[in-house]
Amino acid sequence: MRHPLVGMSPHMGVSQRPRAWSWGSMLRDLLAKNREVILERWFQLIVDTYPAQTSAALKQKKDRFMNPVGYTIGKETEALFQELLQGMDPNRLSASLNELIKIRSVQDFSPSEAVGLVLLLKRAIGEVLKSEIQKEQFVEEWLQCYSKIDQVALQAFDIYMDCREKICEVRVNRAKAERETAFKMLERMEVLKEKSDEGEGVNS
Repeated sequence: MRHPLVGMSPHMGVSQRPRAWSWGSMLRDLLAKNREVILERWFQLIVDTYPAQTSAALKQKKDRFMNPVGYTIGKETEALFQELLQGMDPNRLSASLNELIKIRSVQDFSPSEAVGLVLLLKRAIGEVLKSEIQKEQFVEEWLQCYSKIDQVALQAFDIYMDCREKICEVRVNRAKAERETAFKMLERMEVLKEKSDEGEGVNS
């Protein structure tokens, strides 16, 4: 019989302010034990959202200087996963999400694609721990865990909207500055033309 969690994305009491919760040590230990495999699968799923050539480049090396985007994805997803295990501190979550979403907000992603990288964690967990998820002993805790991931995704969406608003403000301010510069150049050209016309009138 297929477990109800497989392929399911429950939203139980979702809040945009993730809160810490108490969960069984067995589930926490299970996630911690498979931490590296889950993180690597999550990383792969995220970079696969990029075009093939970009994705291949991101996978090659998580070097801070040679591959800053890949490095940031690896570093901040690890921090988010750690918060999932330890306590969902809003400030630390916000800091990591900001780093990830800033990158996605200036790239060619729709809003759902930009913040969807968070929800890919559920898929990574599901693929790595499929046999464990299908067991009945952790049903409530899995639901709670997945609900917390949904909350993080909502927080990511808020951050994405803030980033897009700032980008729009920068573009508007840049357009205004360019327009003012153009007006000033036109004014200078008019002044020079008037002086030139005055000079020609004197000479004639």
